[in-house]
Amino acid sequence: MSIENKIDIEIFKVIKNAMQPSSDVEDMGHSLVQLLTGVLDIKGCTLFVSNPENKELEVLTTFGLSDNYLSKGAISSQKSITAIYNKKPVVIEDTANTDLLQYPEDAQKEGIQSIISLPVVFSAKVIGAIRLYNHQTWDISVFDLETLMLFADQVGMSMMYTRLLNAFMLIKDTVEDVHDVWVDSY
Repeated sequence: MSIENKIDIEIFKVIKNAMQPSSDVEDMGHSLVQLLTGVLDIKGCTLFVSNPENKELEVLTTFGLSDNYLSKGAISSQKSITAIYNKKPVVIEDTANTDLLQYPEDAQKEGIQSIISLPVVFSAKVIGAIRLYNHQTWDISVFDLETLMLFADQVGMSMMYTRLLNAFMLIKDTVEDVHDVWVDSY
């Protein structure tokens, strides 16, 4: 029996358009997590950024999850679905029967039965993760998983593009301000 694909070309286009670079990574991410939750008909989605200083995944934006679940505690990159650091997706089919989760009891209380964690990579470095939370078992097709990995790669490029654009604009504004002061002084 073959597994049904959830992602078709129309869904691909909608999600791709949500990942267009913007001046605000949070806005782009929020659109993405809402769209992924809706089009995949899942419980929720979270976009994390990796903090190398404290080795934690920090929530950039999320959709569909309760405040109780979100406030369960820090997400240690060394305790929670660490396989994303191998730059590979992780599929947890049953949150009640896994040792990959840092807070398995909280996932059960939230009604999360399965989780797919995708590494967000830029320039061969994991800079974050996208986690898809489902209220039921999710037997994901190879096509859908590979497509989601493409989206995760696009998110990494969009995040870095936005950060670089913001840095460039800050430098440009600073140079213009210095130029204006210098011209006005003479």
